[in-house]
Amino acid sequence: MKLSEKAEEILEALWIVVEEEGAAFLDPVRMKFPADDPAYRELTGYTLIELKQGMVYFRPEGREEGMKTIRRHRLAERLVMDVFNIRGQDGDDKACQFEHLLNEGADTKVCTMLNHPSTCPHGKPIPPGDCCTEARSTGDLGVVPLTEFKSGQEGEIAYIQTEDGKKMQKLMAMGVLPGNKIVLVQAFPSYVFRVGFSEFAIDSTLAREIFVRK
Repeated sequence: MKLSEKAEEILEALWIVVEEEGAAFLDPVRMKFPADDPAYRELTGYTLIELKQGMVYFRPEGREEGMKTIRRHRLAERLVMDVFNIRGQDGDDKACQFEHLLNEGADTKVCTMLNHPSTCPHGKPIPPGDCCTEARSTGDLGVVPLTEFKSGQEGEIAYIQTEDGKKMQKLMAMGVLPGNKIVLVQAFPSYVFRVGFSEFAIDSTLAREIFVRK
């Protein structure tokens, strides 16, 4: 099912007021979603919502779809703000654009890359997906900071999470780039890792900013 962006936004708003605020319905006027918007017909056509006396109610199928849309939105916020380091209103705007690209399958990959986050950058819960349940049951959380590795363990660099441009340049000059293989040689007294044929030593603060896929 491929919904329009406005239809997904309505489902997100409905999820928030019903599941998180405890309301029974969405008031289109209060939420600034015009009652004559074609997206409502789209959603009723898929039997995802029901309109009664101008108010919007979830149908069972719509509740499930609403959960998926809010999950994609909040994962997009994590990706844009934590990995791309785009924050503030610009970060919110970019996340709104990006979420519509996270169709089923892509959201699982992003969730795994982000280590199955439970909240968005604003502290709101991210509904868990099947990938989260599986990762927590097996203890395999996928992408972790280099500080979680043991000596001799090898992985693939997923991304660097830092707001410091100089740190980013330093790590990139060492060959710390997404997709490259990395081996942790030692973890004490400093973190020594190998990328290619070269070894480098860094402190724990910098090591925590290198995220690696086991």
